[in-house]
Amino acid sequence: PFDVRLLGKQKSHKANKDVLTVVQPDLCIICDKEKLDEKGCFGAPDLIIEILSASNSKIEMRTKKALYEENEVKEYWIIDPTHETLLQYSLQDDGAYTPPKIFVNDEIVQSSVFETLTIELSEIFENENENEDA
Repeated sequence: PFDVRLLGKQKSHKANKDVLTVVQPDLCIICDKEKLDEKGCFGAPDLIIEILSASNSKIEMRTKKALYEENEVKEYWIIDPTHETLLQYSLQDDGAYTPPKIFVNDEIVQSSVFETLTIELSEIFENENENEDA
């Protein structure tokens, strides 16, 4: 697991004792090398992707969205393999997330932060369906 240590509104303090929350996203992209250390990432990644499971759906949808928004994670994706959907939240200039863009199983998602990052959901969910058939 890869730890991401978040400070919330006290972002100016960079001592580990000031860390309020530690999360372990399924995937994240961090462009600022200064945020990386031997313990993982200190501060908000540029993009976080969470993949839902039966045990974490409510946490991902409510708690982490608010946490990532408060910590100014620029983009947050929630992938739901059961319903073959992806929710994309993008941080606005006012510090709040946009209402989610909803993508379904055969659409192509383009990152709002990384212009060249696109994901074909059919490829992701095709693999998921193959695993269910096995």
